[in-house]
Amino acid sequence: MSSILIVLTGFAFFYLGYKFYSKFIAAKIFNIYDPSFITPSKEMQDGVDYLPTKKYILFGHHFTSIAGAAPIIGPCVAAYWGWLPALIWILFGTVFMGAVHDFGALVVSVKEKGRSIADVASSIVSKRVRLMFLIFILMLVWLVLAVFAMVIADLFVSNPEAVIPINVQILVAIGIGFLMYKKNVKIIAPSIIAVFLLYFFMAFGTYFPVSINEPIFGLSSRNFWIIALFIYSSIASLLPVWMLLQPRDYINSHQLFIGLGLLFLGVFVAQPLVEAPAIRSLEDELTPSIFPLLFVTIACGAISGFHGLVSSGTSSKQLENIQDARMVGYGGMIGEGSLALFSTIAAVAGISLVTQSDIPHFHVAEFVQNKSNWELYYDTWEHARGNKALAFVLGGSELLQSLGIPKQFASTLMSVLVISFAATTLDTATRIQRFIINEFGQSLKIKSFSNKYIATLIAVLPAIFLAFWDVPDPTSSSDSTRSAGFVLWPIFGASNQMLAALTLMVISIYFLKRKKNILPLVIPMLIVLIITFVSLLQKSIYEFGNNNVLFFISLSLLVLIIWMVIEGVIKVLEIKKSM
Repeated sequence: MSSILIVLTGFAFFYLGYKFYSKFIAAKIFNIYDPSFITPSKEMQDGVDYLPTKKYILFGHHFTSIAGAAPIIGPCVAAYWGWLPALIWILFGTVFMGAVHDFGALVVSVKEKGRSIADVASSIVSKRVRLMFLIFILMLVWLVLAVFAMVIADLFVSNPEAVIPINVQILVAIGIGFLMYKKNVKIIAPSIIAVFLLYFFMAFGTYFPVSINEPIFGLSSRNFWIIALFIYSSIASLLPVWMLLQPRDYINSHQLFIGLGLLFLGVFVAQPLVEAPAIRSLEDELTPSIFPLLFVTIACGAISGFHGLVSSGTSSKQLENIQDARMVGYGGMIGEGSLALFSTIAAVAGISLVTQSDIPHFHVAEFVQNKSNWELYYDTWEHARGNKALAFVLGGSELLQSLGIPKQFASTLMSVLVISFAATTLDTATRIQRFIINEFGQSLKIKSFSNKYIATLIAVLPAIFLAFWDVPDPTSSSDSTRSAGFVLWPIFGASNQMLAALTLMVISIYFLKRKKNILPLVIPMLIVLIITFVSLLQKSIYEFGNNNVLFFISLSLLVLIIWMVIEGVIKVLEIKKSM
């Protein structure tokens, strides 16, 4: 299979999905073509969280907030099973499931004055579901905050050349926000200048990396970056959206589109061979089953519950016109699917161009008879899972080098690409967690939780605890320890997609009450519900007797899920009876 053909097939599928399917959903179910509808950003404008925003700027915020490291890491790991299963799940999952989920969560939140999906669930299902939803989301976001902070910190340590461009990006974003909202400068010129500045400082950072070799305040370089990142995300989450969040995400989206464009061009110039088989041989007893593991490994690249939190947490409060929801919600997920597509190409084809690497078990410079690069990189499931996004960085860097970009700069560009989107997700998740804690306080009538400073502290402190608390590593036979956040991370994929299924359940009930055809919502809901339920059940069985913490959490999630589904079924029967 030609790598060019895979890319063109993917783009064609995404284009047709946006052109036709999103229009069908928008008109027949979501009813977004009402010119008299007043969005919450206008009705409740406060200049901090609620702010009418042009659709292109909001698209940049939404897209970069959902496009963290997960749509890069997931496909890179899932390439272990071959290119065809990953490609099919990314394409069909994005167009018929993930984009519909994101679009629906955004529309429902906008129609309900910017309320979160958890809050909406209380009025259309039951108050018990709202509380369960909030608990589910709180645990999930704390885990996201902890792990993303650790991942970014590790990347800063291993890629010191990325430190300067990532931090300069913050200053540039503040400058753009000031020019846009205080000086009424049109966004085009400042954004072009910003992109040039970012690439200049990428080159600068390549030759002047910032390494922390000595402890700071008694903290190792990794732990220092973790604390610094949480301080930054806390401040960023409290600032008005126009000051940092919007402009930073907007210029980040430019950076990603340029990066994807260069990778796309690199595929046509280098024309790398697709070394991976269409489907890996499953005869090896050590090869894990494709179902359900592949479908929860590629989570954010196909469908993700976290996206619904962004849609109903920040984007719905900034949407200027409800008709823009199609571009922001559905189009944003198409963008993320494109990122997952290129991550797959890098892992199954770009990797063939690599001639040198210092990754363990992947010394390509050493001649290995009858072994392709892909076979060396994906020789075992443990190596594929452990190497994470390195296939994207290595393969993507080689595609950029085929365009004449120097090796060091190509590597920096790929590293900055990964870090900048992970960092964007970090500060957006902190803001979302503040909103969720506000709602949690309202649900339990705890007034102090409505204070934005107290809510922000509650948002970050448990995440810091998860990042710094070391527990026995269940994957190691020795007495080694690992951060609690990383130990708990294996349940993220399944629980994240389970949140998507439950969100689709709420959206389905919402439009069922309005007598709409909800089949396009129910089918993906049932598919994702089955996948994630089986995954969590397998996880519970596997961890029983091996890791009591993961067993207890997996079992608790299963009980919580069953309870919420039962509540949803009861509500559907009530609605059907009254029709």
